[in-house]
Amino acid sequence: MQLKYNRQPSLGSSIIKTLIKLFFVILVFIISIFLIEKINFPSPKKNFNIDITNEIKKL
Repeated sequence: MQLKYNRQPSLGSSIIKTLIKLFFVILVFIISIFLIEKINFPSPKKNFNIDITNEIKKL
């Protein structure tokens, strides 16, 4: 008697595998957001005051 090899995974196992992959993708995304927040990006130290009154008069 030969055993039949079932090539197609069952519907339940494929859904579980998809959910596990989705969980890991979301977990990596959340961890990357927290790591990016920890980085101090340079910001301008001087505040720019732009006078736009002349441009308003032209309108």
